[in-house]
Amino acid sequence: MTFEVPAHGGKPASRIRQKNEETIIKAAEDEFARHGFKGTSMNTIALNAGLPKANLHYYFTNKLGLYVAVLSNILELWDSTFNTLTAEDDPAEALTRYIRAKMEFSRRQPQASRIFAMEVISGGECLTEYFNQDYRAWFQGRAAVFQAWIDAGKMDPVDPVNLIFLLWGSTQHYADFATQICRVSGRTKLTKQDMEDAGNNLIRIILKGCGLTPAI
Repeated sequence: MTFEVPAHGGKPASRIRQKNEETIIKAAEDEFARHGFKGTSMNTIALNAGLPKANLHYYFTNKLGLYVAVLSNILELWDSTFNTLTAEDDPAEALTRYIRAKMEFSRRQPQASRIFAMEVISGGECLTEYFNQDYRAWFQGRAAVFQAWIDAGKMDPVDPVNLIFLLWGSTQHYADFATQICRVSGRTKLTKQDMEDAGNNLIRIILKGCGLTPAI
């Protein structure tokens, strides 16, 4: 990926910059989730953020740069829940933590998940470089941890790659397809309890499928 949100220090100017960037990214998430990339303009993002349009161009050169920053922010949040996995971990505990973290992300930031889904469904052009470089190595490293658990007899022999896809798809489903879930279940929206119950159900199904005993 060619655009990254810059790191910030503790100086007042840096804190102001960080706050403004966070405000802009949040407003951009709202607009991109609602209207998609093509249907969103820098002007509507500025209005949503409550900032002059010139401020947006000060922090982000153009709409594409801001869009990629939003995608980068989403992936960094998701990946951070997987980064600490090691072969020494207990797989039942690690998978339980991961599923709960992803479900909480889907509950708190469903729009971010939908933006990512729309980008991938439309071909993922803005993610091509990202997926072709470090992300592939990162993914292979995560799959290697699962394989190490299998080799050590900690869990049943399942395909690590497809297991990761299952973890991603099942947890993100509750954000991406919330409207469908609500319609068929007669709800107006998914509550925190709904998401916790769904997460616990996923934990039982996935862990038992891996020969693990859920601690719930």
